[in-house]
Amino acid sequence: MFDVIVVGGGPSGATAAEDLARSGAHVAMLDRDGRIKPCGGAIPPRLIEDFALPESQLVAKITTARMISPTGRAVDIPIENGFVGMVDREHFDEFLRCRAAKAGAERLTGTFLRVERDDQGTHVVYREKATGDERRERTKLVIGADGARSRVAAAELPGGSKIPYVLAYHEIIDAPGATANYDPARCDVIYDGAISPDFYGWVFPHGKSASVGMGTALGSVDLKQATAALRSSAGLAECKTLRREGAPIPLKPLDRWDNGRDVVLAGDAAGVVAPSSGEGIYYAMVGGRVAATAAMATLMSGDVAKLKLARQLFMKEHKTVFRVLASMQNAYYRSDDRRERFVSLCHDIDVQKLTFEAYMNKRLVKARPMAHVRIGLKNLAHLTGLVRPGFV
Repeated sequence: MFDVIVVGGGPSGATAAEDLARSGAHVAMLDRDGRIKPCGGAIPPRLIEDFALPESQLVAKITTARMISPTGRAVDIPIENGFVGMVDREHFDEFLRCRAAKAGAERLTGTFLRVERDDQGTHVVYREKATGDERRERTKLVIGADGARSRVAAAELPGGSKIPYVLAYHEIIDAPGATANYDPARCDVIYDGAISPDFYGWVFPHGKSASVGMGTALGSVDLKQATAALRSSAGLAECKTLRREGAPIPLKPLDRWDNGRDVVLAGDAAGVVAPSSGEGIYYAMVGGRVAATAAMATLMSGDVAKLKLARQLFMKEHKTVFRVLASMQNAYYRSDDRRERFVSLCHDIDVQKLTFEAYMNKRLVKARPMAHVRIGLKNLAHLTGLVRPGFV
C-alpha cells in the first residue's frame, strides 16, 4: 500500500511526489506519458532558488519584456538586476519527474480512471499504458494534480468541474536570429483584441525555438487562426513549426481543495494559475509543495482535517497577489480601449519597477508607498476616462 498516490506528473505533481519521497513517504506518481502542456515557459528567480532548479534547465534568459498595444505601441520594460528564466515543458516536466523518482517516488504510467473505496481502504484505478489493463493501487491519500479539467477534482470535490478557464494554444517554432521584430532575450506580450479579445498573445524565446500563442475564454475564437495572425504580425510566419499544443488554463483557485477524507488537490487542478498573466509554473510547484506538506501532516497525525493546510498555506502567501491580478484583468482586458490604456500605464517607471519586483519575488512590494499612490492615481485616471488612452 502507498502512503500517497499523486495523480499527474507535471510541475505540481512531480514536486509533490519529490517532497513526499524526501520526507520518507511511500509515494507513487501516476502520469500520462507524452503529454506536453502549452506554456510560455517563463519562470522567476524565486522558483529557481526555492526549488533548486539547475541552470541546465534554462533554454533562455530574458532581460526585457515588451508590451504591445492594439494600435501597435510597444513599451519595453527592462528586467533590472536579474533575468526571467525560460524552460521548455517538453524537457522540464520530465526532468522534474526523474528528480522525483531519484528521490524515491515510484512512477506509474497510465490514465487515471477513478478513486474507489471499500473495507480495505482507498484505491486509485488507472489504465496502464503499456498493457491497456486496468490497475488498482491501494493508498492512504490521493493528491489530484491532473490539470485544469481534473478528473480527480470533478469526481471528489463539489464544484471541482466548474473552474473558470481560458483555452491556451501555442506553436513551438524554429526561432529566427535576432530581427527587427524578434529578440532572443525579450518576451513580447500582445494586448490586441484581434489576437485575443479577452486575454493576450505572446512570443516567448526558448533559445533555438520559440513559443508563439494566445489564450481566450471565448469559444467563438479560432485559436489556430489567431496564432497564425500573431505569427504573421511578428514576422514569424515562415518559421518551421515544430509542434502544436492546446489546453485549458484555470483562472481562479477553487474554494476548497480537499474532500475532508483522503483527497487534496494541487496546481491547475486547484486553480492556482495567476489571473491576468496566466503564470502557472511557479504557483503549480508551490501548490505541489503545500499539498505534500498537508499530506505529510495528515499521515503523521492521522487527522484528515490537516488536508486543509494545502489551501491555507498557499492563500496565506499568495491570496493578495491573486486578488490584485484578477482586478487588473477585469478592469483592462474587456476592450481594446482598456488594453490601450493598460499599455500606457506600463510606460510608468513606478509600474515597471513594482510589477517586476513583485513578479521576481512573488510578493507585493510595500517599501515605496508614494509609488503606490502615484500608480493608483494614474490607474483611476485611465479607468474613469479622464485621460486619453495613449496618455503616459
